[in-house]
Amino acid sequence: MDRAHYPLKITELQVRAERTRHLDRDAGRAPNKPAHLSAGYDYYQVEVRHLVEHVTHLPPELECHFPADDVARPRACGRSRPGLLLAGNHHSVLQIRPLRALRPMLSTSPQFCALNLYQLALMSTLGHCPFGQASGTRSEQSAYAQLSMGDWQVNPEQAKRYYPLYEDVPYSRRFEIVPFDPVLYPLNDPLLEAAQQTPANIHFLGDIRFGVQGCDAQTFVTHHDEIILIAVRSTRSWSDISCDADVLQVQFEEGEGKVHGGFYQAARQAYELVSTYLGKFYAGQKILVCGHSTGGAIGLILAQMLRKRSAACDVQLYTYGAPRAADATFVKDAGSLVHHRMVNHDDPVPCTPGGWMNTRLSAYGAEDVFTFERVPAGFGAFVVGLNHLTGELYQHHGNLQHFMPVEFGQGQVSHVMWGPVSDTVTQHAVNVAVLEHKCALPGRDGPLKELVSVGQQFMLDSYIPSCWAALRRYQQALEGKRSLVTEREVMFIDRAFESIAQQLRGKYQQQMTRPGSKAHGQVRTVNLLMREISKVHMTRERLYCLRFKVPGPASVYGQFALHPEALAEGLARWLAHSESRRADQLAMAPVEESLDGMNLRIFQTGRIQA
Repeated sequence: MDRAHYPLKITELQVRAERTRHLDRDAGRAPNKPAHLSAGYDYYQVEVRHLVEHVTHLPPELECHFPADDVARPRACGRSRPGLLLAGNHHSVLQIRPLRALRPMLSTSPQFCALNLYQLALMSTLGHCPFGQASGTRSEQSAYAQLSMGDWQVNPEQAKRYYPLYEDVPYSRRFEIVPFDPVLYPLNDPLLEAAQQTPANIHFLGDIRFGVQGCDAQTFVTHHDEIILIAVRSTRSWSDISCDADVLQVQFEEGEGKVHGGFYQAARQAYELVSTYLGKFYAGQKILVCGHSTGGAIGLILAQMLRKRSAACDVQLYTYGAPRAADATFVKDAGSLVHHRMVNHDDPVPCTPGGWMNTRLSAYGAEDVFTFERVPAGFGAFVVGLNHLTGELYQHHGNLQHFMPVEFGQGQVSHVMWGPVSDTVTQHAVNVAVLEHKCALPGRDGPLKELVSVGQQFMLDSYIPSCWAALRRYQQALEGKRSLVTEREVMFIDRAFESIAQQLRGKYQQQMTRPGSKAHGQVRTVNLLMREISKVHMTRERLYCLRFKVPGPASVYGQFALHPEALAEGLARWLAHSESRRADQLAMAPVEESLDGMNLRIFQTGRIQA
């Protein structure tokens, strides 16, 4: 009520309505008149918006079974006025709908939690969120519905439905969409034309142009009393980021280091929207930024810009399949930024941009492609040419959450989400692309960007299902008080790494005994092989540590672990949807079996031989 920008007209009736709760958990209206009311009573199901003057910031009217008819609604000059006309000397009962809202449950704890991983994957699609059009003016109801009602179906062609976990809160604590009311807020006036402020241009920037390809991104920002949520989405094709004019790094003027020129250009445009929004609505809330693919890279730069804007800003970042965005100096300076970075095993985008892009493969020794025999799918090759001994010009930032499917054969699958350091694993998608290129197109040599398939980079078809599977797996481990990985998964993956390590050592010995082994290129290959052997060893150690990682409530639900009643209510609402508890192998721990049968299948699964 007291804020300088877009204050809300709140009445005592609204305050009281926020303190009440729905009789039914689904918040629906009772289809029958209360039994204890005698036949002589008039009974109306009404809403706060029927009884107050200013209604544009209130939720949309819900269909009811006992509405106030036109006779009961006072009118003046042909328009409805607030209130109801009640008959004199007669009993009337008004059942007022509680003023409550559902808001997505998001933890503000800096600790990684599976809940945020899933919820913010859904929030990353808010760039798709429409703002409804009504009578030539902008309405906030479409955005409101996406944030506080129903399922999360961004695209009608989406194969499966996904539901956020919601908490029931007083309406004033919802994720807010500024109301459209030219009378109450003069800046809403359509007569201002280009200077008009609407819910759409207050919360949303949908034409962020960047790069030589003229591609675009969108930024969506909203808030409640605890969180300011910023979602960045890019429609840009991943391969476009390798264009010469974009890959060139530029100085990060707000801080230290250099950043991708195209991403920086986009982040600056997003910052204008977000900075203006913070100037109106920031009151010490935690700032959560999320983004997918190139939107994640833009989100990283934007998050660091916000931190440099004010040391008081507490910013956290979740990205999905984000490419590299900056150099080592930037990454070091942003070291205290909380950033949880999820990557799908078959997504090539996080390997870009790399020094090998726009360069002939032979110039980087990509002819040294070492494939592995007798290993499961997902451990295909190690490509020397994609690696540098002194580090890439572009570096990754954040805490890696690598989503790795485990294919046991015979249609049995599961997954492990962890932080491997082996390039054989983290560069799997690009390694396989080089392998397929060299086998299918011998003699051809050109920019690798033209050869890498999009793999598992799509949000709706890949990252959201993977995040849902990860959340379900965390929930199972918490309920069963067991490790996030099973003995079967550990042994399966470890046997594969053992075979890879042996083969890498064999390749190392071959390289050492080849003629010209002291040539510069040969020395580089030998050193890279030795480094990968070391990385495989470190990755195996991380795998062993997973065996003893039993998740606690905070690693699954974040701060909501401290609020069991709200958590239980939100979980019950979520699990009421059959889609939220569907049986999916990828989301379940595999059934244990004898090691003899497991080992046999490991080494029956082969790849293309070197």
